[in-house]
Amino acid sequence: MGKSKRNSGPKPDSNRAAKLAERRAAQESAAATVVSRPFEGLAAECDLVAMREFVPSATAPLPMTGADRAVVVATVLPGAVAALVRDETDSATGFVGMQVQAHSADLGADLVAAASWAATATPGESLTAATVGADGPRLADVIDAGAALDITVYQDFNWWIPEGVTPAPEVAATVERANEVIMPSARLDADGVVAAWWVDAGEKAHLRWVRPEDEDQLMLALARVHASGGLHLGEGSRYAGSFRTHGLLVPVFDLDREKHAQEWASATAELGDRLAQALAVDAPLTSEERRSRDGLRGRQITLR
Repeated sequence: MGKSKRNSGPKPDSNRAAKLAERRAAQESAAATVVSRPFEGLAAECDLVAMREFVPSATAPLPMTGADRAVVVATVLPGAVAALVRDETDSATGFVGMQVQAHSADLGADLVAAASWAATATPGESLTAATVGADGPRLADVIDAGAALDITVYQDFNWWIPEGVTPAPEVAATVERANEVIMPSARLDADGVVAAWWVDAGEKAHLRWVRPEDEDQLMLALARVHASGGLHLGEGSRYAGSFRTHGLLVPVFDLDREKHAQEWASATAELGDRLAQALAVDAPLTSEERRSRDGLRGRQITLR
């Protein structure tokens, strides 16, 4: 006599079914409220996205409006907390982290909440996660929308420990572990080039260029440049693909790691000129350009 088949799924009227339905509804609701382009409207948008997603160690003064205390935005803070306040030599400084343990569906609102907290909290305090209120301030209410970031890039995490402070053994060990795995990084400096980040990943180097344009329009421009043979940074470079994150498109290039980061700056500026020309074209893609677009889309991924 054969075994009867058992249905392992929840019965429609069971408590488990109700809980699963509630969970699915909650997940769908959360997905619906995710802000796809959280830093839109800020001149610093592209660099904030880079600091949130892939830059290992960097800081920049956060251009807040009306704040009495200096607040610094950082890639990541000790413990991946949202914010902390450090007692400096003659004043307190607030720090806000972009790469955090927990976040809401609106990273822009998180940044505002954490920065507002860091501007007024007591020195020595830290904030594990930002609390976002329904009627909280907007980005443009707290941060100067027209200000770019003056970024300092580090090749370690020693800045986690204030100058003149002897860290506790566990803190020193944490910094040492972080320093052991960090990859050398740099932000390219060239006219017209913003948020182009170089990293030495070991076997090869990469350039990730966070672009501010509409994703679809930029993809068309990339296709035009690729079809004309111009989607590169010169000898020793290769277009690797692109990824989408926080409403922006990030082209990625594989690079010869024997060259210093800044040696790619002029070629990146030249590529920027080619993209600008392609973005200005108001005409349908040619058949060759359409083939390029389809091929480029096949090398595109979405982070979030």
